[in-house]
Amino acid sequence: MIPKLFQWLFGVGAFLSVWLAVVLEYVHVQSSSSFKSLFIIPLPLIVLVSFAIYSLGVIIYRVAIFNNCEEASKELQSQIEEAKTDLQKKGFKFDNT
Repeated sequence: MIPKLFQWLFGVGAFLSVWLAVVLEYVHVQSSSSFKSLFIIPLPLIVLVSFAIYSLGVIIYRVAIFNNCEEASKELQSQIEEAKTDLQKKGFKFDNT
């Protein structure tokens, strides 16, 4: 099994290799010079900005649908109180702030 980091590095390396081959004209692409200057040269920046926008969208969506766990919260609070009383029996003192 290949780690996810190596998969990403391979993908980025392959993309940049093809991009450099086209920009440095090792591979001839039938296109106008305006297409090359407007699209092909800034393509890595376009991909990076698109990925950033997609990532931000995913983060916002997942935060928006994040569930509150009321039962787990109540259980945790009761466990905290139980631990405090147990520690108070053993001589620890807590500030109630």
